[in-house]
Amino acid sequence: MPPDDGPVVVGVDGSPLSERAVTYAFEEASLRAAPLVALHAWTDVEDEGLLGRARALLSGAPSETEQGRLLAADLASRQEKYPDVAVERVVVRDRPRRQLLERSATARLVVVGSRGRGGFRGLLLGSTSQALVHHARCPVMIVRSEVEER
Repeated sequence: MPPDDGPVVVGVDGSPLSERAVTYAFEEASLRAAPLVALHAWTDVEDEGLLGRARALLSGAPSETEQGRLLAADLASRQEKYPDVAVERVVVRDRPRRQLLERSATARLVVVGSRGRGGFRGLLLGSTSQALVHHARCPVMIVRSEVEER
């Protein structure tokens, strides 16, 4: 059973669909009088050893500080609209799926956008959303694009 006093957690990746998820997450946090954790896990690199880090540095991947600035910019307008919502920004080099699943243990709700890849448009969830639906330890809200909702 999810905690009654945990945060609403939202996965943020900077995409338009992620922006919709952030909007819904702020609304839910405000309705529940809950804090919001905005999580940006910014790499899908499986090998986090020396070789994986070297590849990220050599490829010109943005630094954690740069990613933090982008996250702050993504949240700014919503924070103005929902001043009652306390926001914790989390930027971490890790797989989004792993971080969101871990945080689901103490969250009231996890909110993510899902592009859903596959041949049956509108029926399939993306891999992160699929993992959350099956393994999260709290309720999950999947935000889809407006086109798919019609």
